Amino acid sequence: MERSRGREKIQWAASHMPLLGELRREFAVEQPFRGRRIAMSIHLEAKTACLAILLRDGGGRVAVTGSNPLSTQDDVALALAEEDGISVHARRGVSREEYTDHLRQTLAVRPDLVLDDGGDLVEVLHEDGARGIHGGCEETTTGVARLRRRASRGELAFPMFAVNDARMKCLFDNRHGTGQSVWDAILRSTNLLIAGKNVVVAGYGWCGRGIALRARGLGGRVTVTEVDPVKALEAAMDGFSVAPMRQAIGEADFVITATGCVDVVSAADLAVAKDGMLLSNAGHFNVEINLDDLRRLTRASRRVRDGIDEHTLHDGRRLYVLGEGRLVNLVLGDGHPVEIMDISFALQALTLRHIASSPALPPGVYAVPDEVDRDVARRRLAAVETSIDEWTEAQRAYMSGA
Repeated sequence: MERSRGREKIQWAASHMPLLGELRREFAVEQPFRGRRIAMSIHLEAKTACLAILLRDGGGRVAVTGSNPLSTQDDVALALAEEDGISVHARRGVSREEYTDHLRQTLAVRPDLVLDDGGDLVEVLHEDGARGIHGGCEETTTGVARLRRRASRGELAFPMFAVNDARMKCLFDNRHGTGQSVWDAILRSTNLLIAGKNVVVAGYGWCGRGIALRARGLGGRVTVTEVDPVKALEAAMDGFSVAPMRQAIGEADFVITATGCVDVVSAADLAVAKDGMLLSNAGHFNVEINLDDLRRLTRASRRVRDGIDEHTLHDGRRLYVLGEGRLVNLVLGDGHPVEIMDISFALQALTLRHIASSPALPPGVYAVPDEVDRDVARRRLAAVETSIDEWTEAQRAYMSGA
C-alpha cells in the first residue's frame, strides 16, 4: 500500500514536470551518464525521485539518500527503491548516526559524480578520503557557502558547480519556490489565519524575499530583519518594515528564519517574544533558532499538533516551534511546487551532463555555464508556450561594438 502511494506521487510529479520529461527522452538516446556512478544526497520526495529516474535513464548507476533526517517521504523511498539501477538509503526520522550511515552507504557505490543538497555528502566524502570524483553540483545556499569555505582553505578535493547561484535557480526556486512552500507548510500545519498578523522574516536573500512577498500577499504585516545594510535598504524600498530582531519579535505572531546562520533567534530575543508566537525555519540546518536557549527558558513542553511543539516558559508565555526548527517546508510539507523543481532539476541534470562530458577540472567551485542556464530558460518558456524577441543582426552587431 505504501509503495503504491509512493508510485502515485512520483507519477503525479512526473506528469507536471515537462522539462524532465523532455530530458528523459533525450538522455535515453544520448546516454550521457553511461558507465557513470552517481551519488545523490537530496530531500527525498516525489520530485527528486523523478530526477533520480532521469539520471538512471541517462545511463547512470544511481545511489540516493536524504539530506535531512525529517524530509524523506518513506512511501516515495520505497517506490523508488523498486527501480532498476537505483539504490535508496533513507528513512524519515533517523538519528544523526543513522543519517551519517546512510550517507556512507550511498557513497559505497564509489561515485564519480555527486549531487549534493546542503553539503553533508561532500563533507563525508572528504572525511573518508575523496577519491575518483570527476565532479558534482550543489543546489543550496548553505551548501555552496560550505564549499567555498573548504575551497578557501585549499581543502576541496574535486570540482563542484554552484547550481544555487545560477539565475534559473535563485530567481525561481529560492524566491518563488521557498516563498510558496514555506507558507503552504505553515498554513497546513497550523490552520491559522495570516491576514492581519505580524510576520517577521529574518534574512532578505532570495528565500527571504519570497517568504516576505507571499506573507504580504496573504495579508500579513511584514517586518524584515537583516545584517546587510544593502539588503535591509532593498527590503525597505520594497515596502517592508525593517527592524532588529529584538525589536521586531515583541509584536510578532510568526517568525520565519531564512539566513543560513546560527542563533538568529536566541535567548535575548525569546525573552521579549510575544505570547503565542510561532517560530519556524526555512534555512537548511536547524541552527537558526537556538533551541537550547529555548529549552532553558521552558518549564513545560508538549506536542499540541502534528509537528508543533508548545513551550511554556517560566513566566507563563507560550511559544510554538514548527517542525523541530528544521526546514519547515519539507518537514511539514511537500517542499517546493512541482513546476519549480522541474526547472531546478533540469538545471541539475544539464549541469551534471556538462560535467560528465567535460575533461577533468582542477578542484574548485565553478559557476554553471551561462548556456546551461539559458537552455533551461528556453525549455521552460517553450513548455508554457511563451515566445520572446530575438536580436536582429544589426542589434547584435551594435551590442557587440562591431
